[in-house]
Amino acid sequence: MHEYCLKAWVTGRVQGVGFRAATRDQALKEELKGYARNLGDGRVEVMLCGEQAAVDRVVRWLWQGPPASRVTHVECEKVEVTPPSTFELG
Repeated sequence: MHEYCLKAWVTGRVQGVGFRAATRDQALKEELKGYARNLGDGRVEVMLCGEQAAVDRVVRWLWQGPPASRVTHVECEKVEVTPPSTFELG
């Protein structure tokens, strides 16, 4: 069975504000696999793999982020990948 996987690129004040760790917490709460990593252009790239409804819930959360963040845009793309075995921070 292929899991539903989505990549998201989150723009705004999302680095240095605990965004990746908070994303990991949300993903693990929803039993998702994937990763969150900072990009050189200031965005955070997130991959979420698992049940589609759970992925969708975390994507909605990405628009809010943790309290110190200020999200201005989230771009998503469905991807066909082999998911990691857990949720990793890069």
